[in-house]
Amino acid sequence: MRFEACAVYILANLNRSVLYVGVTSDFLKRIPEHRERLNPRSFTSRYHIDTLVHLEPFQDIVAAIEREKQLKSWTRAKKIALIESGNREWRDLWPEVVG
Repeated sequence: MRFEACAVYILANLNRSVLYVGVTSDFLKRIPEHRERLNPRSFTSRYHIDTLVHLEPFQDIVAAIEREKQLKSWTRAKKIALIESGNREWRDLWPEVVG
């Protein structure tokens, strides 16, 4: 899987009960921060949200931020449909990204 430095992503917890939509200008740094729970008080740490289930690469951070806002406004059902359109099994995409 190819990606740019900027990305919009969706993380899920193990039982898929909680979703997190994020945006970053440094994808390879940001996702490990979630996965390693570097900030124990963060939302993703508290709810054990560390499975990368959706990824959209961007070359422009402004466009990425706009897309993040759009996804955050969506219903849970619409986010699930987006995830399943490209990742029906909800597999962790992180190993594919880092090779």
